[in-house]
Amino acid sequence: MDWSVLALAVALMLVLEGLMPFAFPQRWREVFRRLLELSDGQIRFIGLACIGAGVLLLLLFL
Repeated sequence: MDWSVLALAVALMLVLEGLMPFAFPQRWREVFRRLLELSDGQIRFIGLACIGAGVLLLLLFL
């Protein structure tokens, strides 16, 4: 595995993660306020859905 590709992927993830709090700080705060109200099962489902979407994207583009 080429470590530079992993570093680029992490860098892109950080850029994408930073867009919401930079551009819409009030909305970002509201999203986290709503997340605190979710049950553990709901949060786990969201995490599982994100993992599934990521794996599908990897399979499509590799």
